[in-house]
Amino acid sequence: MSNPDELLVAIAATVEAERSNQMSLTVVVGGAVITGRLAPEAVWRERVAEVLKDSDRLGPFSDVFARGSLAKRPARGEAPTHLHFHLARILQGSLGIPETGGMYRVAIKDISAWTVGDLTYFER
Repeated sequence: MSNPDELLVAIAATVEAERSNQMSLTVVVGGAVITGRLAPEAVWRERVAEVLKDSDRLGPFSDVFARGSLAKRPARGEAPTHLHFHLARILQGSLGIPETGGMYRVAIKDISAWTVGDLTYFER
């Protein structure tokens, strides 16, 4: 979206303000369908930092996210620019990747379609 959808920006701002992770959303970005729950950026960064910290190879990168966990909130009147998904999956056919859910950061301007709620998938 060259002009981000005002309603989607308002949803993102509400998630940030309430520090809630209960809003489920499904978006289309570059042809990929991502479904999951939104999280405030600070919470998302903390969780990514925790996961990276436990990795032998990726541990050094945890500080990049941890420093950001104290990231300033957008100033008044400044709209969020990204959605932060946790417990999210990329839907491909009848599969959800990864099975356990992932952590995705999506630029709001790149979203071409969206709907409230998770899309479910069936494992066969």
